[in-house]
Amino acid sequence: MQRTYKTRPRDTGDDSPMTREDSPVRFNTKIAVLLRDDLATWQRLNVTAFLVSGIGTRLPEVIGEPYRDADENEYLSMFRQPVLVFEGAAETVTRAHSRAVERGMPVAVFTSELFATGNDRDNRAAVRAVPREKLDLVGVALHGPRNAVDKALGRARMHP
Repeated sequence: MQRTYKTRPRDTGDDSPMTREDSPVRFNTKIAVLLRDDLATWQRLNVTAFLVSGIGTRLPEVIGEPYRDADENEYLSMFRQPVLVFEGAAETVTRAHSRAVERGMPVAVFTSELFATGNDRDNRAAVRAVPREKLDLVGVALHGPRNAVDKALGRARMHP
């Protein structure tokens, strides 16, 4: 019988992708980006790119092997699992951030002040200057067990 994208394989209990070539690959963890829903398109793209860069630096196990084409040209490694992008109101982003921090999940943040800076040093200083509960978050990236990420995201909806 041919498998479809809806076929769910048996949970292996670890975060290794299934090894059968014909089985869908499923992970026990999730990488998610939650964006504030009032951002311009260029801001959504910029924030997403910056946020996901933090996940791979903290969690090297989410990075796959380098890519190669048929001519043996090597390309950079990327995440070994999908990144799901969500959106929500400012309150949704703030609530997801609080839940993730309280649960000890790895979190990357992007605040509105970072649109006015031009380098990492100034970005870090802008975040450092504001207490957690007062951060003007425009996006967060999370990684953790699927159910924990889902609970942190709450009612956020998939980005269109």
